[in-house]
Amino acid sequence: MFFKRFLLTLLLFTTAFAWAFTPSAAQIEQFKKLPKAQQEALAKQYGVDLSTITGTTPSQQNTEQEPTIRPRNQVEEEELTDEERFKPKLDEIKPFGYELFAGEPTTFMPSENAAVPETYLIGRGDQLKINFYGKESESYEVNVDREGRLNIPNLSPVEVAGLTFGEIKQLIKAKVEQEVIGVKAFVSLGQLRSMRILVLGEAHKPGSYSVSSLTTVSHALFISGGVSEIASLRNIQVKRAGKVVTNFDLYDLLIKGDSRNDIILKPGDVVFIPPVGSQVAVEGLVKRPAIFEIKDNESAQDLLKMAGGLKPQAYAQKAIVERFNNHNAKEILSVNFAAKQIAYTPRDGDRIRFNPVSLQYQNSISVIGAVARPGHYQWHQGKRISDVFTSVRGDLLPQADLSYALLVREVNISGDIEVHQFDIAQAIVKAKAHDFELKANDKLLVFSRFEEKKAEELALENMALTEEQQALQLKTKQWHKYQQKEFEKYIGVVEEEDPFIKAQEEANLTIAQLAKQRKAEEETEELAPEDYSVFSRYNILRPIKAKLKQQASVKQAMQLVEINGHVTYPGVYPLTAGAEVNELIAAAGGLLESAYTEQAEITRIVAGDSSKVEHIKFNLQKAMLGESSDNRALRSKDSLNIFSIPNWQENVKVELKGEVKFPGVYTIRRGETLTNLLERAGGFSEFAEENAAIFTRESIRKQEQQQLSKLSEELRRDIAQKSFENSVGGTSLSYEEMNKLLIDLADVEAVGRLVIDLPLIVENKQKLVLQDGDTLYVPSKRDSISVIGEVNYATSHLYKPGISFEDYIALSGGLKVRADEERIYIIKANGSVKIPDSGSWFAVNDSQILEAGDTIVVPLDSGYMDNLTLWSTATQIVYQLGVAIAAISSI
Repeated sequence: MFFKRFLLTLLLFTTAFAWAFTPSAAQIEQFKKLPKAQQEALAKQYGVDLSTITGTTPSQQNTEQEPTIRPRNQVEEEELTDEERFKPKLDEIKPFGYELFAGEPTTFMPSENAAVPETYLIGRGDQLKINFYGKESESYEVNVDREGRLNIPNLSPVEVAGLTFGEIKQLIKAKVEQEVIGVKAFVSLGQLRSMRILVLGEAHKPGSYSVSSLTTVSHALFISGGVSEIASLRNIQVKRAGKVVTNFDLYDLLIKGDSRNDIILKPGDVVFIPPVGSQVAVEGLVKRPAIFEIKDNESAQDLLKMAGGLKPQAYAQKAIVERFNNHNAKEILSVNFAAKQIAYTPRDGDRIRFNPVSLQYQNSISVIGAVARPGHYQWHQGKRISDVFTSVRGDLLPQADLSYALLVREVNISGDIEVHQFDIAQAIVKAKAHDFELKANDKLLVFSRFEEKKAEELALENMALTEEQQALQLKTKQWHKYQQKEFEKYIGVVEEEDPFIKAQEEANLTIAQLAKQRKAEEETEELAPEDYSVFSRYNILRPIKAKLKQQASVKQAMQLVEINGHVTYPGVYPLTAGAEVNELIAAAGGLLESAYTEQAEITRIVAGDSSKVEHIKFNLQKAMLGESSDNRALRSKDSLNIFSIPNWQENVKVELKGEVKFPGVYTIRRGETLTNLLERAGGFSEFAEENAAIFTRESIRKQEQQQLSKLSEELRRDIAQKSFENSVGGTSLSYEEMNKLLIDLADVEAVGRLVIDLPLIVENKQKLVLQDGDTLYVPSKRDSISVIGEVNYATSHLYKPGISFEDYIALSGGLKVRADEERIYIIKANGSVKIPDSGSWFAVNDSQILEAGDTIVVPLDSGYMDNLTLWSTATQIVYQLGVAIAAISSI
């Protein structure tokens, strides 16, 4: 917003320049706020004297010095491409000290604002400002003439060339006090003289420069744009009258801060930068990795000082040195930089790398999982688990499983492990059987009581949180999701979701893709990796089990066991040292309510031969109590099976809807029949239509859905086969029509209807044993007949006895051209199918089969589909499911 206002003001200002060269006061103030370069550019464009606008003189303008150095090849952020902006930067070492002087000079004018030291030598061209005060007040600006004299008005000339600034101040003050009574003088330096120097050799821009008389060697490097990529920083020479005055080592200034050789230059001096000498690269874990220039007499200790010394994690005993030997081949040296006398002399082209020490901790233990403070802790001889975990509330997270934890211990130099199981609660109270003595590098694993992330979050979300804390927690979670989504959009991982495009994509899916989607939705019982809690058995045990599999060999079998059946978390677990049945059950989260404790079974491989197994039955209750006869010791690859209580069932629920006296959800016992349940529900209401009842079952629904998917796939293959054959004239359906029919078939949701004769069930002449999830829909009395399918107007008609199905079809506008008149059938109200009298010997009289609530179906003639015989089956299924769904929806 500010930028827009600024541009608008600038536009008004330039317009004022263009049409009337009398800008307002506000425009002038805005103009003064612009950078000096823009002021000069605008003034030049419109031919205006800058001093008339800003009110400054040229001399005043010169006092506002802009930076004389800008970075070389500077690229603005806006000019970078996305690839350049986000491209990872390589960690390359560069020659030391070169970037300090890597600049482009913008001006060669001497600075007038620099402080002048007392030791400054006054020379020809310097200007002195002399102020008299006392009985007379005068100010004079006096220049030193070519003879080296200073001519002060009303005073005799004085020789000043070669004197320092401090000496001249004392000289002038003494002279004024002698020659002018009652007057004292104040002396300062005005404009300094400029001088010419030469910067030659490996400078970025060698040449002749007009510089201030205060210029030093380092300043000369700056004004020349620095040094080139092959310049030496260790032997910069200052030559005066053909002789070398000094050798300036920039490393003394950059590393030690020693500026003794950074002398002030004199007119005609030559700063010569020779090519670089020997170079050694130092990289890795040093404080200042770079490429350093070395002199002939410098040692490895000197090189380490240049690099700032080693970092604490550097492995100095075996530094790697890459060197080109005398045979023009590359060789590797291993040098001990930790020794008092380092047996290594740096040579040109050497490359030294200091690698890190081992990241593995020594004399430590690791705590991992649902603990308050995970990480590495000190180990000492005699330390036990109770020394690590001293309090349940203080050391463990609320979701920690107190009955199951593991100690993972390395047993040899190869890193093979063994696993010990313990009870944290028992270890905290120092029970000897669980409070193990720890060894160096042991790992303690603590698990969550929950395997699923949602279950854990639900259990913990209201735990010890105030209402404000809960609200803040929710907002924080939402904000993190929003940030993640915006970041993914920014880098192009995901795009904004368009509901219209998404719906269009779903409509364009093939029949096979739709079937696979539905099947995947039904088979999402297993948790995805991201759905497990952070400290679940799945996440923490996965690397342990992988390690145990990897270290298995002929000498030692795979230390894994399996538990199945009625436990909280069945699966594969590490075989812990001395493990028995009760410990494996504790690892699996304990027994479920349905577990049968009188008997359990272990399946075991005999003598390592996987083709021979034995089944060991034992009393589970005694094993849980720790009785030695039944607390079976486990072996590698044992499989423990926990049985269910005979005839055990969870709460089995059945729902009654519609015209029953007491509709609702009922809990039933195992083996209970529909007849018994209807008696409990009080029977039917006076408006119930028993013959039109609909009974659905979940197992049948899943079976029907599989059949629909299979039928859809067969139709797709049949159509693909027919597409290679010639179509039969113009009577066949188009590809768009066939595809729409396939999509409609894939969209059909199975109902799972079981055709029953409810009056016979009520009279107890038929028996129907109920299952969990069964539903009975009892509609009210019907008084209509429906006509669907290939008729001109599919609708429902009032039922009249004695009316044939042809009459009802006629009332619906008659048959369409594609109707299959020979395959017309009737779906009865109870779901059964009847075929009307069509001249065949197995058909019955239509006047006897039509009743209120029935549906007349006119199917599509499969001949119009290039004789695809599957279409008759497909349309029958679709119509029957549609009738059932419509009947259920009306209840």
